[in-house]
Amino acid sequence: MIKPVRNQKFSEGKVARPLVSGLARRCLPGRIIYLLFFLFIIFSCASTRPLEKPEDKLSGLTPAIELPREDFLTIIAAGDNLFHNAMIRDGEEGDYEAIYEEISPLIKKADIAFINQETLLGGESFGFTGYPIFNTPQKVGKAIIAAGFNIINHATNHIMDRGEKAVLATLDFWETIPQARVLGAYRSEEQRNLPFLVKKNNITLGFLSYTYGTNGLPVPKDKPYLVSLINTEIMEKEIAALRPLCDFLVVSMHWGEEYDHNYNKRQKDLAGFLAEQKVDLVIGHHPHVIQSIEYIERPDGKTMLCYYSLGNFISAQTENHSLLGALAYIRLKKTYPRGKPGGETVILNAGAIPVVSHYEENFTNFKIYPLYDYTKELIEKHRRSRINKNFTLDYMKNLSLEIFKDKEIFKNPFSTGPDLYQ
Repeated sequence: MIKPVRNQKFSEGKVARPLVSGLARRCLPGRIIYLLFFLFIIFSCASTRPLEKPEDKLSGLTPAIELPREDFLTIIAAGDNLFHNAMIRDGEEGDYEAIYEEISPLIKKADIAFINQETLLGGESFGFTGYPIFNTPQKVGKAIIAAGFNIINHATNHIMDRGEKAVLATLDFWETIPQARVLGAYRSEEQRNLPFLVKKNNITLGFLSYTYGTNGLPVPKDKPYLVSLINTEIMEKEIAALRPLCDFLVVSMHWGEEYDHNYNKRQKDLAGFLAEQKVDLVIGHHPHVIQSIEYIERPDGKTMLCYYSLGNFISAQTENHSLLGALAYIRLKKTYPRGKPGGETVILNAGAIPVVSHYEENFTNFKIYPLYDYTKELIEKHRRSRINKNFTLDYMKNLSLEIFKDKEIFKNPFSTGPDLYQ
C-alpha cells in the first residue's frame, strides 16, 4: 500500500497533484455524487440571465471614429448687365443668347450664379430704351437664365427708371421663371421680410442686397420696401435676422464712384460696417470698372471677402477701362468638426476671372469672353481697337493684373487643380 506523501516538493515547471490513500479512493464516488446534487439544487434556484444579443457583446468595444464629412459649393458673380440702345437693336430680331454663349459654359459650372441686372425688364408696354432711362427686353432675362444665372439683383440706381409699375412688371416677369431668385426689389413688406436662403450641397447661403440710390427718382413713400436702399440701421436689423439662419452670408452692394478704379471712403466705411455684422462676402458693382478685392478682418477673428466692383459684365460703353469686367469666383468648403453643431463653412479658394465686353463695327455682334480666351484676332475685330490704338490685349492684361494682383485667375477654375493662380 502506498502511503500519502506530505510536504512533497516539485521541481520548477511541474504541476503538483496530491496523492490519496485507499480509504479516500473508496469514499470518493459517494462524495462526488453528494457534491453534484448540492450544486444542482443551488443553481436551479438561481435566476437565469437571458441570452446575450450580438450587440451586447460589442457594447464594451471602443466605437469607430467617424471621419469628418466635407461639402463644397462654388459661387460665380457677374457685374453690371447693362443694355444700351445699340444692344437692344442688335438682338431685337431674334434673341440675346448669343451674347452669353462664350461665357455660359463657365457660368453653368457654378452651383450659385449671381448677376447684377442693372436695368428693368418691364416689358414692351413701357418701351425698350437704353441710357439714360432704361427698360430692357424681357428676352434678355431669359437669355441670362439660359446662360446659367439663378440669383438676379435689381437693387440698382436704375430700378425706378420707369416707375413703380415697371418694377412690379419686372417682378411679374421673373415669377414666370421658377429657377430665378430676385434680390433687391419687392412687391410687399411681407416679401421683403422673408429670409432669402438658398441651400445647395448641404450649405445654406443667405443673400441681402442694397443700392446707394435711384438717380433722384423717388421710391413711393408708402412703399419703402419696393427697393432696398443703403441704410445702416435697417441693414443691421436685416443682417442680424438672417445671420443665424445661414452658413454663409452674402451682401450685394451697388455703390462707389463711376469709372474710378479706387474705392472711396464711403465704400470702405460700409465694408467695415458689414464686417462688423459678420458678413462673409460682399459683391460690389456700379462703378462700371473693376476695383480691388480685399479680405477684411471681422470682430470674431474671421475675415470677410469684399469685391469692391466687378465692373461691367456686358455693355456698349466706349471707354477702354469700361470694357474690362470680372467674374467673382468663390469656392466654399463645409466641414463637420466635433463640437461644432451644423458644421463650419470657410472660403477655400477665391479670385477674379477678367471678362471682356466685345462688339464689332456698327455696334454689332456683342459677346462676353473670359480674358484668358480672348485673342489678338478678336481684339482686332473689336470696334474700340479700331478707334483707339491703346485698346490692346496687353492693355487689358496689365489693367487686370494692376487691380486684382495675386487674386486674378488666368485660366478656367473648373478645369484646373487646387492652384488657381499662375
